[in-house]
Amino acid sequence: MTEAIAFDTHRFVKRLTDCGFTEQQAETLADEHVTLLNGNLATKADIAKVEARIEAVKSELLKWMFGALIAQGGLIVALVKLL
Repeated sequence: MTEAIAFDTHRFVKRLTDCGFTEQQAETLADEHVTLLNGNLATKADIAKVEARIEAVKSELLKWMFGALIAQGGLIVALVKLL
């Protein structure tokens, strides 16, 4: 991922220490939260890549659908002529 997630670790540590955590516990928990956030959240760049891939698949699917529709139409015309 190329973008950083905004997470105020100082505020997070301060709130935890105010609630009774030791500073070491609060800092460790803050570090783990940052690691999880940076590793598991999708960024705008990630979403843009997925959207581009969806558009590519969509256009490919439309080509196949229209090709099949034309083939079915041709088959129906040929069968009607045979009758």
